[in-house]
Formats: sequence, structure tokens, C-alpha cells
Amino acid sequence: MSGTRLRFREIEAFERPMRFARPFRFGLVTVDEAPQAFVRVVVEVEGAGTATGVTAEMMMPKWFDKNPAKSPQDTIADLKASLGEAARNYAQSQDWDTAFGHHARGFSAQKMWAADHGLPGLVASFGPALVDKAVADAILKALNLNFAEGLRQNVFGIDARQSPDLAEERIRSFLLGLQPVGNVLLRHTVGLLDSLDGAGGLEDEIRLANLRLFKIKIGGDTDADIARLQAIHDLLSRHVPDYRATLDANEQYDPQRLRVLLQAMSGGPLRAFREHLLYIEQPFDRAGTFAAPLGDLASDIPFIIDEADGDYDAFPRAVELGYQGVSSKACKGFYKSVLNAVRVSALNEAQQARFFVSAEDLTCQVGLGIQQDTALVATLGLTHAERNGHHYVEGFGSAPAAEAARFAAAHPDLYRKQGDRMGLAFERGSLPTASLLSAPGFASGAEPDWSSLVPLAQHRL
Repeated sequence: MSGTRLRFREIEAFERPMRFARPFRFGLVTVDEAPQAFVRVVVEVEGAGTATGVTAEMMMPKWFDKNPAKSPQDTIADLKASLGEAARNYAQSQDWDTAFGHHARGFSAQKMWAADHGLPGLVASFGPALVDKAVADAILKALNLNFAEGLRQNVFGIDARQSPDLAEERIRSFLLGLQPVGNVLLRHTVGLLDSLDGAGGLEDEIRLANLRLFKIKIGGDTDADIARLQAIHDLLSRHVPDYRATLDANEQYDPQRLRVLLQAMSGGPLRAFREHLLYIEQPFDRAGTFAAPLGDLASDIPFIIDEADGDYDAFPRAVELGYQGVSSKACKGFYKSVLNAVRVSALNEAQQARFFVSAEDLTCQVGLGIQQDTALVATLGLTHAERNGHHYVEGFGSAPAAEAARFAAAHPDLYRKQGDRMGLAFERGSLPTASLLSAPGFASGAEPDWSSLVPLAQHRL
């Protein structure tokens, strides 16, 4: 497919520590701080001059790689290495190519690097995912296009080289038909450590943010999970009778225990909760996901993959095993989200079934992270997304006040001041997308205060 060609002039990566206002449990690990990565690229766009693109993403420990032999700091170091390697791979290319062409070459090199270092697919994808977002921001600014317009015109040059199961014409027609949604509803995550009542509890959050959608974490202890789900259902039924929920097992179940949980929903204590359940996310560990088909486990409730989505072939493989969905996360790569959405369109047309892409990203922070991920899912037509980053970092965290003010000025519908801090305007229970999809670029509108960041690595041509 055609697209606009570019070449790299400069790639820089930075970080900023982010301390959490409350702890969060990822699987078996509790996290109370993590660094946020920032990327700035300068590219020369054919026929349009040079442009600068920016992005940001949290480097969450023990999610991209849950190897028990690695400490949380080890896994953060691996993500930094992934970003540094991706920056080197992309920057070394002196050729003119489309954004997707650069991605295909860089991602292939990145996978070989990760394999040589024994790193899983999600870690391999992290570095290219950030560089690709920043490149998208730059090329869209150069061409004076917003993200949705850029996808419709396919200025990135997205083709089928990473997804040979898709016809080029299918990709082209899907992109041309994109119709972004005007609002993305918040799906509030109820973590395993989150209280249900009292100050700051779930009851408070429902009142403060007009919540209707919930993502509930389960930990693999069936008795404890069933009892907690009963308590959550009782609370939600009182305050939000028409609520909808998803479950996220974060790789903590096996087929036997999952069967017990499903039995509790079919005729046991969770049968009322089942009426509100949309789908179950990533029940098995990422390797075990592909060990056997779901079989009768998936006869009633849709299942999706998340951590198992380590490469472009993951979703088609999961579909063969009975899964119906896959998560979209900008930290896994926005091109993969787009191509998985194309696959869903093709599957639903061919099989008259309900396959889907869901929006799952707990830790997106205000500023570039939440703006770009929300623009992505809105452009794909997804109506709700997991959005809880604002519960774990207060406002813009340690960012200078002037930086927060710049983002608020660029997106006044997204942010509001509470006390002396700028933060996300979540009170409506949804995020408007008008400002994200109106200005040129990939939903950026402002840049961080680069002098306040710590250089992660610098790669200059």
C-alpha cells in the first residue's frame, strides 16, 4: 500500500519517576511506583519538511514479563533496554520508507534481539510501540492531519506484511470506513487491594465519576474470588442496577479452577452477576493460553487474550482455540491494534459471529499516554476503555505545573483543576475525544518539559 515516506533525523528517550497514590496489585506483585518513558523523534517527511513527534508510556514492572526469577527492577531494566534497542534500530536506517515500513524492519530486528536475550514478546514490542507512536505524531503534524484522517488516508503505509491472513483490499476498505466515537466511557478497574466502601472505596468512586462499567480483577483463589464477586455485585446492584463488568484474571487461573468459577456463574452464587458480565480476560498464563483449546469453557462467556498477545499472529492463533477477542493497548503497538480490528471485521463478516477488540490499559497516565491511547480506541470505534491511571498517580505526578497547564490548554475538555493540581476530568464517566481528534498529530497538542526529565538514552544521527 502507498504511504508517505520519511527518514529519521533524531530519536531521544527519557524517563520520569511516578509514585502511586495507592498501591496496585499486578497478579502476585504489588506496585507503588514505576517510571514513565518519553520519546521524542525528529523526522524528515518527503515533500513536507521536518517535524517532531512525541509519546509517553508507563514502564510497569512484572506485567510485560512475569518471570518469577526477575525482580520488579529487573523487568523495568528490560523495558528500558527494549526502548534503547528500538531507538537504535530505527535511527540506524538512513533509507526513505513509510512509517509502517520502518516499523516492519525495526520490529523484525527487535524480535531477533529479544530472542537472543530471552525476553518475551511484550518486552520486545514495547520499544517499537513507543517509537511508532512518536513517528505517527510527527508525520501527522507534517501533513496537517489528525490521527483518524491519517489512518483513513493510510499515510502510514499499513499493509499486510505483518498479517498475511489479511487481504490488502480488506485493510484499505477498513481504514477508509473508520468512524471515531465522540466519547469513550470509563471502565473502572476494581483491584484486588481496593476497598469497596469507606473513603476512596468503590462506592465513593461510583458517586464521583458516574461509573457504569467496571473491570474486576480476580486472583486465582476461587473461593476468595467468588466471595469478592458476590460482595461487588451486591454493591453495584444497589448503586448501578444496570452495570456491566469484565473480569481480568491476569494469568492466574488454570482450566480446573476456571471451571469452578464458571459453574458458580451458571447456577451457583454468581448467577446474578453473570447477567452483567461482558467477557473474561486472559484466564491462563501466556504460554498456557496456546496449549489447548477452550472447548466447552467458552460455550457461554466470551474470552479475550491480553498478556498472550505477544506478536502479530497471537490473535489468529487464539481464535482457532475458541477466543473471541483481543485487547488493544498502545504499549503493545498501535499498528497491531489496527490490524486486529481489521481481522475482527473480516471474521465477523465471514462467520456471522461476535469477535471484538477491547480497550484495556490500566496505567495510562494523563498527558500523552492517555490522550494517544484514547484517540486510538476511539478511532477504532470502541465505546469504553479501562481507564484507571488517574487513581494511582495524582494529577500529572511530579511534572512541573507549567507542563500540566500546557496539556490542559490543548485539551480543556479532558482536564480540570482541583485544588492546586491539574488532573483528568473524569466526573462525567467518559472522556470526550473531540480535541484529541481535531488538531494535527497523534493526539498530542503539547510536549513535556524535557528539562525536567532524565535522559534514558540519546540516539542522534
